Amino acid sequence: MNMKLKQLLKPLKFYKCEQNIHDIEAEGIEMDSRQVKANDLFVCIDGFTVDGHDFAEMAEMQGACAVVAERPLSLNIPVIIVNDSVKALAQLANQFYQQPSEKFQLIGVTGTNGKTTLTYLLDEIFRNHGHETGLLGTIQMKIGDETYPVKNTTPDSLFLQKNLHKMVEKDVNTVMMEVSSHALDLGRVYGLDFDITVFTNLSQDHLDYHKNMDDYLRAKSLLFAQMGNQYYSRRKLAVLNYDDDAYDLLSRSTAHEVLSYGLSDGADVQAKNIMLRPDGTTFDMITPIGEIQIQSKLAGEFSVYNMLAASSAAISADIPLETIKTSLATTNGVPGRFEPVQRGQKFGVIVDYAHTPDSLENVVKTVQTFTEGKTYVVVGCGGDRDRGKRPKMANVAVNYSDLAIFTSDNPRTEDPDQILQDMTEDLKVQNYEVEPDRKQAIARAVQYCNPGDVVIIAGKGHETYQEIGTERFDFDDREVASNMIDEKLKERS
Repeated sequence: MNMKLKQLLKPLKFYKCEQNIHDIEAEGIEMDSRQVKANDLFVCIDGFTVDGHDFAEMAEMQGACAVVAERPLSLNIPVIIVNDSVKALAQLANQFYQQPSEKFQLIGVTGTNGKTTLTYLLDEIFRNHGHETGLLGTIQMKIGDETYPVKNTTPDSLFLQKNLHKMVEKDVNTVMMEVSSHALDLGRVYGLDFDITVFTNLSQDHLDYHKNMDDYLRAKSLLFAQMGNQYYSRRKLAVLNYDDDAYDLLSRSTAHEVLSYGLSDGADVQAKNIMLRPDGTTFDMITPIGEIQIQSKLAGEFSVYNMLAASSAAISADIPLETIKTSLATTNGVPGRFEPVQRGQKFGVIVDYAHTPDSLENVVKTVQTFTEGKTYVVVGCGGDRDRGKRPKMANVAVNYSDLAIFTSDNPRTEDPDQILQDMTEDLKVQNYEVEPDRKQAIARAVQYCNPGDVVIIAGKGHETYQEIGTERFDFDDREVASNMIDEKLKERS
């Protein structure tokens, strides 16, 4: 692709440039100087760890045709001065890639828990209805049947616009996307034209970044506020959890129609006559377009909420109830979300991404509805993240299990022993052990198990690595658990 620089800059009403840019043509946009190629436009972003302005000369040496910056730079190529290069990047990327999000249905999902599960459920529902889908989230990016790795739950605006353009080229007509509070606060989703926005829930998380829970909620509310005020273009709709305390604020944050879901009377989409079983869930779903019985292999009350949210978004997009029913009946869930590890043993092992107090509580409570024996929880907390939730995670683990084994999660640059001390120093009970080595902690829990017991390995879910210091090491809870179960079975044979 290429575009005349004057045409590319059209979305920017006010900018300064003393050099002549009339005949310059940009063949790409980059924000990483190492990726700049000949005739790319380089945009300087002042980030958390580095300032892109410091690498403008490198971009010039790499062949950049011009630079967008927030301050004057001494270069031999044109420097285009803007007030906010983050917003400028979003506008420029949207222009360069020809407004891709206006060419398909875009569904954005935000909330503390359930975002990944919800996008996967929606992907199945829309595919079963004959849509060509795209998906962006924590685990991967998917375009049709092709999958690609991603670094962040919600990548930067340049990555998004570039890959949404790829989706347009692949004839995708519906895209499901996780939208994190970081992404909203940092402007990564500026310029995206969401048609349906979904809120799952709000509980303590990311307070290492946000000042407090009010600031966390403010960031989440941006997804709904940024849908705009226009009623006469494409129809837009917000899907909100009626049972969450944030419902009132979020419903006031959007100018668009709200479809609520929940277990409480008053929700537009409700679950009634819920039956929770070890092997799944059954409930009656009452909606504005009719009633239907849902039978699913997904277990737990939190899964009911996820299915209600997915159904509400699908209903908003005019998907028939029968398609929703069939999709929820056949889905096997999401990797690393309440995922059983089965090697022929007579006890249960479940791996789950639960890394907040309420998500951990949901998982353990669900397990207790079908556990015949004891419940063991292996859990840690991430380093360089919100310290305030560490004692809360520990309290949930000891209060809802027979034995908690506290271990390392992704300690990153923190001392693992300090993280564990933060978790345990105020505990008033003794039903826990501490084992900093995650592999040994999983091994210990498996060894403790007798027939009928269940081990929950929480916090990392689908992740296939462990971050220690500034490095990533191969580590998959599911693989480690499988090996430990095999060893135990051999010992008893």
